[in-house]
Amino acid sequence: MYFEDVHVGLVRTTGTYEMTREEILAFASEFDPQPFHLDEEAAKRSVFGGLCASGWHTASVMMHLQVTSWISREGSMGSPGFDDLRWLRPVRPGDVLSVRNTCIEVTPSRSRPDKGSARFRAEVLNQNGEVVLDATLIGMYRRREPAKANGEN
Repeated sequence: MYFEDVHVGLVRTTGTYEMTREEILAFASEFDPQPFHLDEEAAKRSVFGGLCASGWHTASVMMHLQVTSWISREGSMGSPGFDDLRWLRPVRPGDVLSVRNTCIEVTPSRSRPDKGSARFRAEVLNQNGEVVLDATLIGMYRRREPAKANGEN
């Protein structure tokens, strides 16, 4: 996918990824060692009422699903970051996640005619269609052909 392939309103979806108990525990023990991610008994007593994945684990799965579904090695130029990120529901062992991205803005680069950027509303959904993570992501894309000096494609 190149910059010319992205337009406002474009909706892309991914395949699925099942979150396992073992992965949740492994990720948490290395990167987010809070009791509700590591200890099932402590998690039951927490606000979450049970073991749940780190939000950063969920965000990592979101990235994995996007890369394996549509991010092109030829067209992608990475990302300068994101505008916001919200964890709306806990992700539990056995949850099956997918991603739905909707393009909300496309901006040609003013200084680099060989690229442009796009903003996407990214929603990570569980198997019940409930949004568990919501973010506004920014992607930078290579153009197939650089824009002309007068701004025409």
